[in-house]
Amino acid sequence: MRGTVIHGPGDIRLETLDDPKILHPTDAVIRTALTCVCGSDLWPYRGVDTVAGPSPMGHEYVGFVEEVGSEVTGLRPGQFVVGSFATSDNTCPNCRNGFTSNCLHREFMSTCQADYVRIPNAQGTLVATEEVPGEEYWPGLLAVSDVMGTGWWAADAAEVKPGSTAVVVGDGAVGLCGVIAAKAMGAERIIAMSRHESRQRLAREFGATDLVTERGEEGVARIRQLTDGIGADSVLECVGTAEAMQQALRSARPGGNVGFVGVPHGVAVDGQELFFSHVGLRGGPAPVRRYLPDLIDHVLTRRIDPGKVFDLTLPLEQVAEGYRAMDERRAVKALLKP
Repeated sequence: MRGTVIHGPGDIRLETLDDPKILHPTDAVIRTALTCVCGSDLWPYRGVDTVAGPSPMGHEYVGFVEEVGSEVTGLRPGQFVVGSFATSDNTCPNCRNGFTSNCLHREFMSTCQADYVRIPNAQGTLVATEEVPGEEYWPGLLAVSDVMGTGWWAADAAEVKPGSTAVVVGDGAVGLCGVIAAKAMGAERIIAMSRHESRQRLAREFGATDLVTERGEEGVARIRQLTDGIGADSVLECVGTAEAMQQALRSARPGGNVGFVGVPHGVAVDGQELFFSHVGLRGGPAPVRRYLPDLIDHVLTRRIDPGKVFDLTLPLEQVAEGYRAMDERRAVKALLKP
Protein backbone atom coordinates (compact mmCIF):
# COMPACT_ATOMS: atom_id res chain seq x y z
CA MET A 1 0.00 0.00 0.00
CA ARG A 2 0.94 3.69 -0.12
CA GLY A 3 1.67 5.50 3.11
CA THR A 4 3.08 8.84 4.22
CA VAL A 5 6.48 8.86 5.91
CA ILE A 6 8.36 11.77 7.45
CA HIS A 7 12.15 11.55 7.17
CA GLY A 8 13.01 14.86 8.81
CA PRO A 9 11.93 18.49 8.98
CA GLY A 10 10.22 19.44 5.73
CA ASP A 11 10.78 15.97 4.25
CA ILE A 12 7.46 14.21 3.64
CA ARG A 13 7.30 11.29 1.21
CA LEU A 14 4.62 8.90 -0.01
CA GLU A 15 6.16 5.44 -0.02
CA THR A 16 5.20 1.83 -0.68
CA LEU A 17 4.71 0.13 2.69
CA ASP A 18 3.58 -3.29 3.82
CA ASP A 19 -0.18 -3.72 4.03
CA PRO A 20 -1.37 -3.68 7.66
CA LYS A 21 -2.43 -6.99 9.15
CA ILE A 22 -4.41 -8.12 12.18
CA LEU A 23 -1.81 -8.43 14.94
CA HIS A 24 -4.15 -8.85 17.92
CA PRO A 25 -7.68 -10.28 18.18
CA THR A 26 -8.90 -6.78 19.15
CA ASP A 27 -7.64 -5.21 15.89
CA ALA A 28 -9.42 -4.21 12.72
CA VAL A 29 -8.07 -3.14 9.35
CA ILE A 30 -9.87 -0.41 7.43
CA ARG A 31 -9.60 0.90 3.89
CA THR A 32 -9.22 4.64 4.18
CA ALA A 33 -11.97 6.68 2.53
CA LEU A 34 -10.48 10.04 3.51
CA THR A 35 -7.60 11.23 5.64
CA CYS A 36 -5.90 14.60 6.14
CA VAL A 37 -3.01 16.63 7.49
CA CYS A 38 -3.42 17.94 11.04
CA GLY A 39 -2.02 21.14 12.48
CA SER A 40 -0.21 19.04 15.08
CA ASP A 41 1.59 17.23 12.23
CA LEU A 42 3.38 20.51 11.59
CA TRP A 43 5.34 20.30 14.86
CA PRO A 44 7.65 17.53 13.54
CA TYR A 45 7.43 18.93 10.00
CA ARG A 46 8.85 22.22 11.26
CA GLY A 47 11.47 20.49 13.36
CA VAL A 48 9.96 21.51 16.69
CA ASP A 49 9.34 17.86 17.60
CA THR A 50 12.26 15.51 17.00
CA VAL A 51 11.93 13.03 14.14
CA ALA A 52 13.86 9.91 15.12
CA GLY A 53 14.26 8.31 11.71
CA PRO A 54 11.58 7.63 9.08
CA SER A 55 8.16 7.57 10.74
CA PRO A 56 4.64 7.05 9.37
CA MET A 57 2.23 9.95 9.73
CA GLY A 58 -1.46 10.66 10.19
CA HIS A 59 -4.06 10.19 12.91
CA GLU A 60 -7.38 11.22 11.33
CA TYR A 61 -9.46 8.82 9.27
CA VAL A 62 -12.78 7.53 8.08
CA GLY A 63 -13.11 4.37 6.05
CA PHE A 64 -14.51 0.94 5.38
CA VAL A 65 -13.90 -2.14 7.52
CA GLU A 66 -11.83 -4.70 5.61
CA GLU A 67 -11.11 -7.27 8.31
CA VAL A 68 -11.66 -7.71 12.04
CA GLY A 69 -9.94 -9.74 14.74
CA SER A 70 -11.63 -12.63 16.49
CA GLU A 71 -12.63 -10.54 19.54
CA VAL A 72 -14.21 -7.73 17.51
CA THR A 73 -17.89 -8.61 17.52
CA GLY A 74 -19.54 -5.24 16.91
CA LEU A 75 -18.11 -4.56 13.46
CA ARG A 76 -18.21 -6.33 10.13
CA PRO A 77 -16.46 -5.90 6.79
CA GLY A 78 -18.02 -3.27 4.54
CA GLN A 79 -19.23 -0.95 7.28
CA PHE A 80 -18.34 2.74 7.14
CA VAL A 81 -16.62 3.76 10.35
CA VAL A 82 -15.35 6.84 12.15
CA GLY A 83 -12.67 6.55 14.80
CA SER A 84 -10.46 8.65 17.07
CA PHE A 85 -6.80 9.58 17.09
CA ALA A 86 -6.54 7.81 20.47
CA THR A 87 -7.78 4.22 20.60
CA SER A 88 -9.81 3.02 23.57
CA ASP A 89 -11.40 -0.17 24.77
CA ASN A 90 -14.38 1.89 26.02
CA THR A 91 -14.71 -0.39 29.05
CA CYS A 92 -11.86 0.50 31.46
CA PRO A 93 -12.48 2.85 34.42
CA ASN A 94 -11.06 5.87 32.60
CA CYS A 95 -13.28 5.22 29.59
CA ARG A 96 -16.34 4.73 31.78
CA ASN A 97 -15.55 8.08 33.41
CA GLY A 98 -15.60 9.69 29.98
CA PHE A 99 -11.86 10.07 29.40
CA THR A 100 -11.46 7.63 26.53
CA SER A 101 -8.25 9.34 25.37
CA ASN A 102 -6.72 8.18 28.67
CA CYS A 103 -7.85 4.58 28.25
CA LEU A 104 -5.67 2.13 30.17
CA HIS A 105 -5.04 0.39 26.82
CA ARG A 106 -4.72 3.57 24.76
CA GLU A 107 -2.63 3.75 21.62
CA PHE A 108 -2.17 6.95 19.64
CA MET A 109 -2.77 6.53 15.92
CA SER A 110 0.13 7.53 13.67
CA THR A 111 -0.24 5.68 10.36
CA CYS A 112 -3.45 7.05 8.88
CA GLN A 113 -2.20 9.02 5.85
CA ALA A 114 -2.29 5.76 3.93
CA ASP A 115 -4.49 3.47 1.86
CA TYR A 116 -5.11 1.04 4.74
CA VAL A 117 -4.84 1.36 8.52
CA ARG A 118 -4.72 -1.12 11.40
CA ILE A 119 -6.96 0.06 14.25
CA PRO A 120 -6.08 -1.33 17.71
CA ASN A 121 -8.91 -1.63 20.26
CA ALA A 122 -11.28 -1.55 17.31
CA GLN A 123 -14.40 -2.59 19.22
CA GLY A 124 -14.19 0.44 21.52
CA THR A 125 -12.63 2.88 19.09
CA LEU A 126 -14.66 2.67 15.89
CA VAL A 127 -18.25 3.81 15.46
CA ALA A 128 -20.11 2.51 12.42
CA THR A 129 -22.80 4.52 10.69
CA GLU A 130 -26.13 2.79 10.09
CA GLU A 131 -25.49 2.86 6.35
CA VAL A 132 -22.77 4.22 4.10
CA PRO A 133 -23.28 8.01 4.12
CA GLY A 134 -23.17 10.04 0.94
CA GLU A 135 -19.70 11.27 0.05
CA GLU A 136 -20.79 14.85 0.73
CA TYR A 137 -20.83 13.94 4.44
CA TRP A 138 -17.39 12.35 4.53
CA PRO A 139 -15.35 15.53 5.15
CA GLY A 140 -17.54 16.46 8.12
CA LEU A 141 -17.24 12.95 9.54
CA LEU A 142 -13.48 13.06 9.04
CA ALA A 143 -13.37 16.32 11.01
CA VAL A 144 -15.25 14.58 13.82
CA SER A 145 -12.40 12.05 14.19
CA ASP A 146 -10.15 14.79 15.58
CA VAL A 147 -10.53 18.54 15.04
CA MET A 148 -14.29 18.73 15.61
CA GLY A 149 -14.07 16.36 18.56
CA THR A 150 -11.18 18.40 19.92
CA GLY A 151 -13.00 21.70 19.42
CA TRP A 152 -16.01 20.19 21.21
CA TRP A 153 -13.79 19.10 24.10
CA ALA A 154 -12.32 22.61 24.32
CA ALA A 155 -15.80 24.07 24.71
CA ASP A 156 -16.89 21.32 27.10
CA ALA A 157 -13.78 21.72 29.26
CA ALA A 158 -14.29 25.50 29.31
CA GLU A 159 -17.89 24.88 30.43
CA VAL A 160 -19.59 26.88 27.69
CA LYS A 161 -23.21 27.40 28.70
CA PRO A 162 -26.31 28.90 27.07
CA GLY A 163 -26.16 32.68 27.12
CA SER A 164 -22.45 32.80 27.97
CA THR A 165 -19.53 34.63 26.39
CA ALA A 166 -16.78 32.45 24.89
CA VAL A 167 -13.39 33.42 23.50
CA VAL A 168 -11.60 31.15 21.02
CA VAL A 169 -7.81 31.54 20.90
CA GLY A 170 -6.56 30.16 17.59
CA ASP A 171 -8.02 30.18 14.09
CA GLY A 172 -6.76 26.84 12.83
CA ALA A 173 -9.12 23.94 12.22
CA VAL A 174 -9.50 23.17 15.94
CA GLY A 175 -10.20 26.80 16.81
CA LEU A 176 -12.77 27.08 14.03
CA CYS A 177 -14.41 23.87 15.24
CA GLY A 178 -14.34 25.37 18.74
CA VAL A 179 -16.50 28.19 17.36
CA ILE A 180 -18.94 25.58 16.03
CA ALA A 181 -19.00 23.87 19.43
CA ALA A 182 -19.50 27.09 21.39
CA LYS A 183 -22.39 28.01 19.11
CA ALA A 184 -23.97 24.57 19.46
CA MET A 185 -23.66 24.76 23.26
CA GLY A 186 -25.57 28.01 23.31
CA ALA A 187 -22.94 30.72 23.76
CA GLU A 188 -24.56 34.08 23.09
CA ARG A 189 -21.31 35.83 22.28
CA ILE A 190 -18.35 34.14 20.60
CA ILE A 191 -15.15 36.14 20.19
CA ALA A 192 -12.76 34.60 17.69
CA MET A 193 -9.12 35.70 17.84
CA SER A 194 -7.92 35.68 14.24
CA ARG A 195 -5.73 37.75 11.95
CA HIS A 196 -6.49 35.96 8.70
CA GLU A 197 -9.34 37.20 6.55
CA SER A 198 -10.35 33.83 5.07
CA ARG A 199 -10.43 32.25 8.53
CA GLN A 200 -12.33 35.22 9.93
CA ARG A 201 -15.00 34.67 7.30
CA LEU A 202 -15.30 31.02 8.24
CA ALA A 203 -15.40 31.87 11.94
CA ARG A 204 -18.27 34.28 11.24
CA GLU A 205 -20.07 31.61 9.23
CA PHE A 206 -19.67 29.16 12.11
CA GLY A 207 -21.13 31.58 14.65
CA ALA A 208 -18.49 34.08 15.81
CA THR A 209 -20.06 37.39 16.82
CA ASP A 210 -16.82 39.35 17.27
CA LEU A 211 -13.28 39.23 15.90
CA VAL A 212 -10.11 40.25 17.71
CA THR A 213 -6.87 40.62 15.76
CA GLU A 214 -4.63 41.75 18.61
CA ARG A 215 -2.26 39.35 20.36
CA GLY A 216 -0.51 39.16 23.72
CA GLU A 217 -1.32 41.88 26.24
CA GLU A 218 -3.06 43.92 23.55
CA GLY A 219 -5.30 40.95 22.83
CA VAL A 220 -6.13 40.53 26.52
CA ALA A 221 -6.89 44.25 26.79
CA ARG A 222 -9.23 44.02 23.80
CA ILE A 223 -11.09 41.08 25.34
CA ARG A 224 -11.46 43.03 28.59
CA GLN A 225 -12.77 45.98 26.63
CA LEU A 226 -15.38 43.81 24.92
CA THR A 227 -16.50 42.28 28.24
CA ASP A 228 -16.92 45.42 30.34
CA GLY A 229 -13.51 44.95 31.94
CA ILE A 230 -14.36 41.54 33.43
CA GLY A 231 -13.28 38.85 30.97
CA ALA A 232 -15.03 35.94 29.30
CA ASP A 233 -16.99 33.12 30.92
CA SER A 234 -15.19 30.51 28.83
CA VAL A 235 -11.95 30.55 26.85
CA LEU A 236 -10.91 27.86 24.38
CA GLU A 237 -7.11 27.63 23.94
CA CYS A 238 -6.56 25.88 20.61
CA VAL A 239 -2.91 26.60 19.77
CA GLY A 240 -0.46 25.15 22.29
CA THR A 241 2.08 27.97 22.61
CA ALA A 242 3.06 29.87 25.75
CA GLU A 243 1.62 33.10 24.36
CA ALA A 244 -1.70 31.46 23.55
CA MET A 245 -1.98 29.97 27.05
CA GLN A 246 -1.22 33.27 28.76
CA GLN A 247 -3.68 35.06 26.52
CA ALA A 248 -6.35 32.47 27.34
CA LEU A 249 -5.81 32.54 31.11
CA ARG A 250 -5.82 36.33 31.28
CA SER A 251 -8.89 36.65 29.04
CA ALA A 252 -11.10 34.65 31.41
CA ARG A 253 -13.10 36.32 34.16
CA PRO A 254 -12.67 35.34 37.82
CA GLY A 255 -14.63 32.12 38.13
CA GLY A 256 -14.40 31.54 34.39
CA ASN A 257 -12.87 28.49 32.75
CA VAL A 258 -10.18 27.76 30.19
CA GLY A 259 -10.28 24.60 28.09
CA PHE A 260 -6.85 23.96 26.60
CA VAL A 261 -6.47 21.50 23.75
CA GLY A 262 -3.44 22.77 21.83
CA VAL A 263 -0.56 20.34 22.35
CA PRO A 264 1.67 22.38 24.73
CA HIS A 265 5.05 23.53 23.48
CA GLY A 266 7.04 25.68 25.87
CA VAL A 267 3.98 26.26 28.05
CA ALA A 268 4.48 26.95 31.77
CA VAL A 269 1.64 28.05 34.04
CA ASP A 270 2.39 30.40 36.94
CA GLY A 271 0.79 28.73 39.95
CA GLN A 272 0.65 31.96 41.96
CA GLU A 273 -1.10 33.82 39.15
CA LEU A 274 -3.54 30.95 38.54
CA PHE A 275 -4.29 30.69 42.27
CA PHE A 276 -5.33 34.33 42.61
CA SER A 277 -7.19 34.48 39.29
CA HIS A 278 -9.94 32.04 40.32
CA VAL A 279 -9.82 30.73 36.74
CA GLY A 280 -10.46 27.03 36.19
CA LEU A 281 -8.10 25.16 33.82
CA ARG A 282 -8.81 21.82 32.19
CA GLY A 283 -7.66 20.19 28.98
CA GLY A 284 -5.58 17.45 27.47
CA PRO A 285 -6.03 15.06 24.55
CA ALA A 286 -9.68 15.19 23.53
CA PRO A 287 -11.83 12.21 24.58
CA VAL A 288 -13.20 12.09 21.04
CA ARG A 289 -14.76 8.64 21.41
CA ARG A 290 -17.06 10.00 24.12
CA TYR A 291 -18.53 12.46 21.62
CA LEU A 292 -18.51 10.38 18.43
CA PRO A 293 -22.13 9.12 18.35
CA ASP A 294 -23.54 12.58 19.04
CA LEU A 295 -21.22 14.42 16.67
CA ILE A 296 -21.77 11.90 13.87
CA ASP A 297 -25.49 12.55 14.25
CA HIS A 298 -24.89 16.32 14.24
CA VAL A 299 -23.09 15.99 10.89
CA LEU A 300 -25.55 13.59 9.27
CA THR A 301 -28.52 15.77 10.28
CA ARG A 302 -26.69 18.88 9.01
CA ARG A 303 -26.78 20.65 12.36
CA ILE A 304 -23.06 21.31 11.95
CA ASP A 305 -20.75 21.23 8.94
CA PRO A 306 -17.14 21.05 10.21
CA GLY A 307 -16.03 19.69 6.84
CA LYS A 308 -15.77 23.31 5.70
CA VAL A 309 -12.43 23.59 7.50
CA PHE A 310 -10.96 21.56 4.63
CA ASP A 311 -10.09 24.28 2.14
CA LEU A 312 -7.61 22.23 0.13
CA THR A 313 -8.33 18.81 -1.40
CA LEU A 314 -5.51 16.72 -2.83
CA PRO A 315 -4.92 13.13 -3.92
CA LEU A 316 -2.85 11.18 -1.43
CA GLU A 317 0.14 11.23 -3.76
CA GLN A 318 0.34 15.01 -3.26
CA VAL A 319 0.51 14.77 0.54
CA ALA A 320 3.78 16.74 0.63
CA GLU A 321 2.00 19.70 -0.96
CA GLY A 322 -0.67 19.46 1.75
CA TYR A 323 2.01 19.87 4.40
CA ARG A 324 3.62 22.77 2.54
CA ALA A 325 0.31 24.57 2.08
CA MET A 326 -0.58 24.31 5.75
CA ASP A 327 2.92 25.24 6.89
CA GLU A 328 2.78 28.36 4.69
CA ARG A 329 -0.78 29.11 5.89
CA ARG A 330 -2.13 28.81 2.36
CA ALA A 331 -4.60 26.26 3.71
CA VAL A 332 -6.41 25.75 7.01
CA LYS A 333 -6.52 21.98 6.58
CA ALA A 334 -5.62 19.68 3.71
CA LEU A 335 -7.98 16.83 2.83
CA LEU A 336 -6.36 13.76 1.27
CA LYS A 337 -8.14 11.29 -1.00
CA PRO A 338 -6.46 7.85 -1.24
